[in-house]
Amino acid sequence: MCDYSLMMIHNRLAVEGEELVAHRFNSGSVGMVSRLDFNDWRTRRSGSFWQRLSDCFSSSSPPEPAPVVCIPPGALLRLKDIPWNLRDRFSLDSREDAAFAQISAEENRNRDALLFANGNMVTLQLLPEGQAATVLRLSAAEAISLDPELAQTV
Repeated sequence: MCDYSLMMIHNRLAVEGEELVAHRFNSGSVGMVSRLDFNDWRTRRSGSFWQRLSDCFSSSSPPEPAPVVCIPPGALLRLKDIPWNLRDRFSLDSREDAAFAQISAEENRNRDALLFANGNMVTLQLLPEGQAATVLRLSAAEAISLDPELAQTV
């Protein structure tokens, strides 16, 4: 649901239809946050030159665009504007549907990943900052049926 290193950050459950983006947290782990929270956070961080310089020398960690959004295993997400490096490496289109998966229950390991229709699994740690995703469905009860326009032909 939420990577081990994100458990100490304020979190909440995803909502169907919600737009999310990937964010690399101060812990180094990539997690998903609301697009609205992310945009607000970026606006706050783009203060004056002197404020940004002061933040660089601050002893405290910069604030996060919390809360981190936890996604249950089996939830269906639609990613859009997937970057070329991921598209090429994992045979993806620019827009793909993927099931959210927990690949490990072990402590101190990254455990969140995306399972694509072509069988490729991509850990959240590989997603770039700002990667967009929409929550299509939270329940794993239904079989994954991808939009035919988005289906990958191998």
